[in-house]
Amino acid sequence: MENNKALTSKAYVSKNGTYLSTTDELDPDTLRAFINDNQSRSNKYQQNYQLYSGDHEILRELADPKSARPDNRLVSNWANYIVDTYIGYFMGKPVKISLDNDSTNEQLQDWFNDNSFQDKLTEVAKQVAVYGRSYMLAYQDEESNTRIAIVEPSEGFMVYDTTINHNPLAFVRYNYFNNQLSGEVYTSSQVIQFDNDMQAINTNGHLFKAVPAVEFFSSTERLSLVGKVQTLVDEYDSAFSRKANQVDYFDQAYLKILGVPLERDKETGEPILDLGANKVLYSPNADAANGVVDFINKPDGDNMQENMLNRLKDDIFQTAMVANLNDDAFSGNSSGVAIRYKLLPMQNQAAVEERKFTIALRNLLGSVLSMGRVIGTADAGQIRKDLKFQFVRNIPLDIANEAQAASTMNGIVSKETQLSTLSFVDDPKAEIKRMQDEQAEQMKQALKFAPSATDQVKGADDNGEEEPKQ
Repeated sequence: MENNKALTSKAYVSKNGTYLSTTDELDPDTLRAFINDNQSRSNKYQQNYQLYSGDHEILRELADPKSARPDNRLVSNWANYIVDTYIGYFMGKPVKISLDNDSTNEQLQDWFNDNSFQDKLTEVAKQVAVYGRSYMLAYQDEESNTRIAIVEPSEGFMVYDTTINHNPLAFVRYNYFNNQLSGEVYTSSQVIQFDNDMQAINTNGHLFKAVPAVEFFSSTERLSLVGKVQTLVDEYDSAFSRKANQVDYFDQAYLKILGVPLERDKETGEPILDLGANKVLYSPNADAANGVVDFINKPDGDNMQENMLNRLKDDIFQTAMVANLNDDAFSGNSSGVAIRYKLLPMQNQAAVEERKFTIALRNLLGSVLSMGRVIGTADAGQIRKDLKFQFVRNIPLDIANEAQAASTMNGIVSKETQLSTLSFVDDPKAEIKRMQDEQAEQMKQALKFAPSATDQVKGADDNGEEEPKQ
């Protein structure tokens, strides 16, 4: 395990920050080592959250009490902007998760609605963007209903085995209250509650037949959007604040008095005029034939500062691989093709994250649905195969161009393929069925009101049955 850091003889941390255990059961020493290491990571998670929420480092820097210069602390919350923009693009439209069987699919959708699953999935995606990872945990409530909870990485973690597949061994959820630790370890068959001494105080079985939790991440390296731009955002805050300080400082111009004697205090010998408070530079012995009283011109470094700020802003969006929707170059062209090219880096990033999310959702829902309490008796392996996922990017639709492109495909490809090119058609098969039903209804109405129609046809209702005579 050359790429893994040893916490104990049984506990390791991989180079991408995942926890590995050489044993199936977590003894108190191993559990304590994992929790202590995760607590040390929580400092980084807290920094990312502060950067996202606008509580930036510049606000906590110590002020110089001896300095008379302005001390503006400006926060440009680019971290919040890139996260919310990306999540709106990636999860702005609900993920469509379905089963082929209409009856079981209806039960599945009811369970999703009952658990506010789409809202929780969006929150998970946001936590992944902020922290680099997030978790979903399945559990049974007091009424034996299957529920889903979100666990932040500062309050839980997954432990994997050391095989090549890195299968989940256990999920640990914990928290501190009044400086006392408590939590649970979820294995493939049990839920083990532990106390501050890492000792088991209660053990209950569960019916999921697997670890009832999954880890979500956007990349194997568990990189977060916020973490990738942290230094750039901090430097932007610093540069912007310095610019504001200079504007304030030079806006209050200093008066220069040279070679003009001022009345002095008899005791101190200092000029009666308060030079500091009134922003005056005074020299009675200046090398000048005559006295000078005028204002000092401020240096002009505005172009250099603006170039610095623009460069930092561009680097923030390029590093995050998120489109700046307020950029003039982006908004200047509204064609569908141009927009898609500008969204390409964000689209590529979302495509990778979509595959990671699909794997996690398939594993979680396979365990949840196989219990038989959501859609009835089901095999976990078969359910994982039957589940269908459709992630829809939230982008402006160019319906006119899409319809024109689809119409040119008529007679070249199948009707299903033709309809699948339209982004506003969710289910091409269902759309074909609706088109066929409409055509059948139109033919029925045409026959019913044709001049050559028989009395029997004219008197038939919509179901083909003869209407009763009045």
